[in-house]
Amino acid sequence: MRRLDLRTAQAARLNTIRDINRQIVLNYVREREPISRAEIARETHLQRSSVSAIVEDLKAEGLVEEVGEGESTGGRRPTLLRLRSKGPIAIGVAINPTNTTVASSDLAGRLIERQEFSTDIDPHRTLDKVIAIVRSMCAGANGSIEGVGVSLPGLVDPSTGTAIYIPYFEWRDLPVAQEISSAVGLPVAIDNDANAVALAELWFGRPEVCNARDFILVLVAEGVGTGIIFDGQIYRGQRGAAGEFGHMVIGTHAPVPCSCGSHDCWEAFSSERATIARYMRLSRDTNVPPPTFTELVDRGLRGDPNARSALIEMGLCLSVGISNLIVGFSPEAVIIGGEVARAWSLVEDQMRQTIEQGIRRGVPSARILPSTLGGDLTLTGALSLVLARKFAAAFAA
Repeated sequence: MRRLDLRTAQAARLNTIRDINRQIVLNYVREREPISRAEIARETHLQRSSVSAIVEDLKAEGLVEEVGEGESTGGRRPTLLRLRSKGPIAIGVAINPTNTTVASSDLAGRLIERQEFSTDIDPHRTLDKVIAIVRSMCAGANGSIEGVGVSLPGLVDPSTGTAIYIPYFEWRDLPVAQEISSAVGLPVAIDNDANAVALAELWFGRPEVCNARDFILVLVAEGVGTGIIFDGQIYRGQRGAAGEFGHMVIGTHAPVPCSCGSHDCWEAFSSERATIARYMRLSRDTNVPPPTFTELVDRGLRGDPNARSALIEMGLCLSVGISNLIVGFSPEAVIIGGEVARAWSLVEDQMRQTIEQGIRRGVPSARILPSTLGGDLTLTGALSLVLARKFAAAFAA
């Protein structure tokens, strides 16, 4: 039972009910498309006239479109609805330690235009490139872009739009949202990359995930981060600092230092960097350059024994931290995101076995699932910072 916060509570008015019904209809179209007005009325128990009025408003706003007729059940054939697919509505910016990706998408999250460049350690040079690309995409969109979402690999305060600390570049107290917004004239939302991906899983993930009220997203890349979903919304903690479990101590003498410099953090044992270091140690060939993590996964899937061993060890180390998360939070599911999800057939057995051993008797376990959102996870997360607001506005806390 959630306690009413009198500091933010607002009394309900007639338009509150209308706004909630609007969002319900929009979400039915999003999740069940193509769907008819009559089917929405049956599912929601709203009057058909109310549904029709809401649909006309959504059509006028460019959010919903008609896509033909469905099968007749005895009367006229129903007109089917879906989310409007024409034109971009959001821009996502995924700033990662190596590359930065900027892309526009339609309301359903389908990519329309995409550009990528090497991330510059100087924040202003990186943001200048981002701003130039966003301006170019907006110029070609004829005013249809409604906002920009930015994901960052570090400590972020979404309420102020500030990157508090990005360890890979030593960026501190950088007003990212303000700099981009003032330059492009659009609202800008920012968040930690793991939180943004968790939001994407909540709105666009597989049914076992998006229908769960409580789950944890473990994002594995150059580092390890977690996004926590409680009661269908992101838990951010004070100044957005919740979920920094990559710095949870799980051992000593890790194969690589964590981004914070320590050799005892979960990230130092379980990241892509740690797995590449293990592979190079097993290979004992100092005359060849290290592979990328994508190449390492490819080698493991082809049967390379050293790659397989390094990946299985990665799964073992991930499992130790995940066991702690399950014991501490008791989520319905834990989602593993990143390139490691492509190697799920190699790491799944070791992970499940270790997690079962790590959870004490009587503590409920959780489903362990790979992400199905594809390879551009942080980009999808950045876009979700804009798109989710279209579907969740009436329910925002």
